[in-house]
Amino acid sequence: MFWLLLLGCCWPTVSAPMALAAGITFGMVIGNPWGATTSTWSRRLLQASVVGLGFGMNLPELLKTGRDAFLYTALSISFTMFAGYLLGRIFKTPRRTATLISFGTAICGGSAIAAMAPVIKAEPEETGVALATVFTLNSIALLLFPPMGHLLAMGQRQFGLWSALAIHDTSSVVGAAAAYGGLALAIGTTVKLTRALWIMPSALLAAWVTKSEGKAKFPMFILGFVLAATIKTVLPHLSLLWDLLNSVARQSLVVTLFLIGSGLTREVLRKTGIKPLAQGISLWIIVSITSAVAIMLGWIN
Repeated sequence: MFWLLLLGCCWPTVSAPMALAAGITFGMVIGNPWGATTSTWSRRLLQASVVGLGFGMNLPELLKTGRDAFLYTALSISFTMFAGYLLGRIFKTPRRTATLISFGTAICGGSAIAAMAPVIKAEPEETGVALATVFTLNSIALLLFPPMGHLLAMGQRQFGLWSALAIHDTSSVVGAAAAYGGLALAIGTTVKLTRALWIMPSALLAAWVTKSEGKAKFPMFILGFVLAATIKTVLPHLSLLWDLLNSVARQSLVVTLFLIGSGLTREVLRKTGIKPLAQGISLWIIVSITSAVAIMLGWIN
């Protein structure tokens, strides 16, 4: 059943929401017997897909969007980390778990958590709980954000900004934005990757504050995304090839969302616990509402 569903997600008519729903249903009803393996491959496939999306971008537009996003992503990250700290104290979430959840919400979900965990010397259980919390909310965001965007009458640019600022993982941002429209996908992906650039300076700051010797890894797929956009801009006469690679990348994201959804099992939900989940949900709601209001009022554009 798992392999049949996986192969079905390769079909171009299968959309991102359909693949995610199929994955979640499989994980909750049957259970994923290869949870660790699918988690590893979903991360690798996501990174390859993001690089492929770069072939659908124009470098000057990419640089302009990234430059414009730099300031408000910095403000968003600072606000989220501060709010996460306060909520961690309110819900009495274990300190390192609370830090990982806040960092994952502020920057880019699982990638940020994986980068920060060795810096603050988090235990595997603490990292697992933070990942499960963020992962659960990611899956919910994929289902809720597109209809909420239509309900708020957001334009594609507005929705791309909102999804990039309020959804944790890159995969969920791309999935939600892709379901909303092409411009939303381009804006959401670029702004989200601009957020992801803050992983290294934030981790280095945390290492300096905590006097930790742990090291964080820079997400190289971001450079791959920029390189792909550069190649496409420099060699426009190969547009048919770039369009093909971009289409393959979009469909591989659909497969990625199935893999991510299949990892959401009843065991994962039980492991998450009440306190971290309460902190994660509260922080996510605050960030989502605040960023939506700022975008709708034109403070972020």
